Amino acid sequence: MGPLAHKRRVPAIAGFVDDANARGAKILAGGHTVGEKGNFFEPTVVADPPDDSKLMTQEPFGPILGVKPFKTLDEAIERANSLPYGLAAYAFTKSTSNATKLGDALESGMVTINHVGLAVAETPFGGVKDSGYGSEGGAETFDGYLVTKFVTQKG
Repeated sequence: MGPLAHKRRVPAIAGFVDDANARGAKILAGGHTVGEKGNFFEPTVVADPPDDSKLMTQEPFGPILGVKPFKTLDEAIERANSLPYGLAAYAFTKSTSNATKLGDALESGMVTINHVGLAVAETPFGGVKDSGYGSEGGAETFDGYLVTKFVTQKG
């Protein structure tokens, strides 16, 4: 795990952990800074953070993951789509039907199913809602610079 992008992210990620702790969530792994130099924070897994916690309502941009059970796939999709953000979504399932439903229903600029790889140069990278407008990478990079026009003529 490399460093965080900026020294401000270290206390920001610690704030996610502190908020989760204060609200009764359980830290399963990590949760602390690493060393005294650099912008390092342990990869952190938090179980059962409340739906209104910072971890479940804000984009952390750091090595922290909230894990929360759900009863139905529709409930999980509804929870994910209730946020004002939609940069990336990750799902793991053994069901092809569920994978298809997740890919179609999740309101996110990028959805990856059964793996964690996302960004390569030839694919679009971008979010929806408050996570961005448009995409970069791939042919979609140029869409924001183009005016598409459909012209027909007869005779």
